Amino acid sequence: MADNEKNNDVPDLGNLRVQIDSLDKQIVDLLNKRAEVSLGVGRWKAANDEPIYKPFREQEVMNKIADSSPGPLPDKHLRTIYREIMSSSRHLQRPERVVFLGPEGTFSYFAAIEHMGSAAALTPKNNFEEIFRAVAEEGAELGVIPLENSIEGTVGQVVDLFMKYKVYIQAEVFSRISHSLISNAERIEDVEVIYSHPQPLGQCREWLNKNLPGVPTIPMESSAEAAEVVAGKKAAAVVGHAKLADMHGMNLLADSIEDLPDNWTRFVIIGSAPSKEEKRDKTSILFTLPNRPGALARVLTTLAHQGINMTKLESRPFRGEKWKYVFFADLEFDFSGNKYEDVLDDIRHQCHTLRVLGAYPTQEERQ
Repeated sequence: MADNEKNNDVPDLGNLRVQIDSLDKQIVDLLNKRAEVSLGVGRWKAANDEPIYKPFREQEVMNKIADSSPGPLPDKHLRTIYREIMSSSRHLQRPERVVFLGPEGTFSYFAAIEHMGSAAALTPKNNFEEIFRAVAEEGAELGVIPLENSIEGTVGQVVDLFMKYKVYIQAEVFSRISHSLISNAERIEDVEVIYSHPQPLGQCREWLNKNLPGVPTIPMESSAEAAEVVAGKKAAAVVGHAKLADMHGMNLLADSIEDLPDNWTRFVIIGSAPSKEEKRDKTSILFTLPNRPGALARVLTTLAHQGINMTKLESRPFRGEKWKYVFFADLEFDFSGNKYEDVLDDIRHQCHTLRVLGAYPTQEERQ
């Protein structure tokens, strides 16, 4: 009797699959209807000379979807699904060339995929300056650049390039940096040599010394390039992004091998023109100061009086003028249009020069 009652509680698999097939058809029909509407949005953008990429709007859609979901689908999975839907929509409206620090398989590449989706037309570049030049002068719509790391600090060369090229920040992406040991070998004990970029090797030094003592390490230009080399060897391993294992058909021998686990990189998406969206969560600026006592203090006082939260302030040598510095700052505030410009004018009056690098949505770190 008990067994019969238990069997009655088990749903019929055939019936469940029929339901899933029916739902899948409805989902596909709705996705295509959504795509048709999105094409109409693309035509409107073209007629009004508007950019395809609208980070505030995409964030708004994501938040609405997450807030309206009763479950059981986890928020993270739902966002991943909609990231691909919006990536496809952008591609249908007009394919945009997105440049990143290559080759495929770098952390910049995976950050670009994570934020822009797999439909983005990604083009690798050899260095940061090529990315800035491609966006500022060569017609690339967007670029993905690492601005700062929670352990290593700000990438100074990137700040210097913001001074050299007229580009604007469109969005920010926080990406967790976690390293894995990947190889064609079946066991860690079989690894005889390790390849990677010097930074991942340094960030995993303690783990490597403990688990692979005496095994030589060979520095490469990138972990992605190292993976290409290791893919052709039997007893070699690469330290890099876990997804390199799938990309090259290798084994994931160990995951999360970094010595300091809470390691994040803040990437920024750059474009050739400032955002036309009216919302502003965060504004990044570059400014220089007159050579007089209290100049920086006056800027900070102005920000404090306006209730503006400065989340980052860093100085860099001003190229071409010794002992002169340029300041990079992130400001969090969202005032109405006129108020926003008034605040910037107040700050500008305290500075020798001021350049707004962009106003864009903030993104929280996500596990």
